[in-house]
Amino acid sequence: MGQDLLASLLSAAPLPAVHVQRDERVAFVNDGAMRLFGQGIIGRHYITVFRQPNLLDCVEAALRDRQVSSGQFLTSDAGREVTYRVVAAPVEGAGQQGVVVYLEDMTHMQDAVQMRRDFIANVSHELKTPLTALTGFIETLRGPAREDAAARERFLEIMDHEARRMNRLVQDLLSLSRVESEERMRPTDTVDLGALIERTVLSLQPLIDGAGSRVEIAGAAPGFEVTGDADQLLQVFSNLIENAVKYGGDLVTITVSARDYDGSIRGPAARIDVTDNGEGIDELHLPRLMERFYRIDGHRSREMGGTGLGLAIVKHIVNRHRGRVRVESEKGRGSVFSVVLPLI
Repeated sequence: MGQDLLASLLSAAPLPAVHVQRDERVAFVNDGAMRLFGQGIIGRHYITVFRQPNLLDCVEAALRDRQVSSGQFLTSDAGREVTYRVVAAPVEGAGQQGVVVYLEDMTHMQDAVQMRRDFIANVSHELKTPLTALTGFIETLRGPAREDAAARERFLEIMDHEARRMNRLVQDLLSLSRVESEERMRPTDTVDLGALIERTVLSLQPLIDGAGSRVEIAGAAPGFEVTGDADQLLQVFSNLIENAVKYGGDLVTITVSARDYDGSIRGPAARIDVTDNGEGIDELHLPRLMERFYRIDGHRSREMGGTGLGLAIVKHIVNRHRGRVRVESEKGRGSVFSVVLPLI
């Protein structure tokens, strides 16, 4: 293989690639490798370029044994740890001996594995707590409280609460799984936002009355139509309004507006703002609000029946509708959760 042909192939490679000649000097680097190792490395000995022990071992083995060698190494890039998989493959032909070194950033895969572990750990924890309570009360009812009618009634009420909590968690997990699987499938139905929001508030009226709150709707006139899934959008606004009622003071205002152009979706859009007059959210929490199981106050959230998945579900549903979710809040001044959806 001629040098020009090899250079052309490496230039087109989607991964950082380096050609090390038989004399152990760097003959060619593509753009990806140049960003990783810097400029001015052609002609230098590979040991002065790579430096990472595991990477050096792979190149040395490929040069010595004339066989493909692979491994991993950890480095730092822009303040974060990055794991690279390295493959060193020997090349022969037309006087072009040496090895070609390919490097693949594996950090995203490791992040995905860690996210899965965290998710399983969180689900296990959330289910273990009510299950432990149920088991304890069942044992008590079979033993000391067997003949105590008052204790039996009190324990059964607590058990019912914990069972309902587990049921909400399972339902939210199923809902999250469903919306994630459908996220790439854009809805095709037409939804009247005004009618949908009024229906959402009506369905939550018992909760609103029980919390002593008031919900006001502004601008939700007929004609705000979007392409969407009515059931999923109902879930979005139910979650946002329910959170505002539970955690956001005694007044919730829902404002529906339209604009000819919204930069976030690059076109005409409907914007729905759910505003409360509660205590607000500290800014350090805002970047993580949409994460699964992230809670500002875990104890209070569980007391209110929250599963920690509601806003994650909202985010995925809005993403499926090619929209955006925004949060504005200031401690002591309430919060505004905004959903921006493309207008038809």
